[in-house]
Amino acid sequence: MKFIKANSYDELSRLAADIIAEQVKNKPDSILGLATGSSPLGTYANLIKDYEEGKLDFSSVTTVNLDEYVGLTGDNDQSYRYFMNTNLFSKINVPMDKTNVPNGCAEDLEKEGKRYDELIDSLGGIDIQLLGIGLDGHIGFNEPEDVFTGPTHAVTLDQSTIDANARFFESIDDVPRKAITMGMKAIMQAKKVLLIANGANKKEILEKSLYGPITPFVPASILQLHPDVTVIYSEN
Repeated sequence: MKFIKANSYDELSRLAADIIAEQVKNKPDSILGLATGSSPLGTYANLIKDYEEGKLDFSSVTTVNLDEYVGLTGDNDQSYRYFMNTNLFSKINVPMDKTNVPNGCAEDLEKEGKRYDELIDSLGGIDIQLLGIGLDGHIGFNEPEDVFTGPTHAVTLDQSTIDANARFFESIDDVPRKAITMGMKAIMQAKKVLLIANGANKKEILEKSLYGPITPFVPASILQLHPDVTVIYSEN
């Protein structure tokens, strides 16, 4: 595991973008595992800048996102499909039909989970998976629980996750209570993992996750078992 302490969020974002950019340059048809939330916004902004300057070509890339809220359609401005379209996909030359987000409106979420895992397997797995981390140690929407869940699956969100995400909604009552998330299998089978975290409030959970016991009650702790993890952290 490689740990990089950045001096600012801007530096964190540039470093993370450089790692993803290197992956795309070295393998133009890379399978990129992507994340949503506030943490990767700066990373995506830097990737867009690189594309606009002619330094990156995403035309052969395929993307798979970690998760989606249950019940939100892709045109809902709080859905993760909308987030990705707005903050990255529409601003680079990745073919839209090669961008993948779990369907949170599927009638059968278990079947959707199987479909998503089969899709990832058919692509040969993920080349690099970008992750954020929640204050409870969740990665994707894999919340603390009794066991590590392998497949893509539906999950009931912890109250701490709902509270943290409420800032994106008009009211906490509008925050969905369920999501569908990539499980630990696809994450752990990714060839590389890039975890980014920003803010002094993430320091404690990072220490638990990276240096504490490996336990499903701290989901990110499973990354200690991955052979190629880079963590970039900034307190500012």
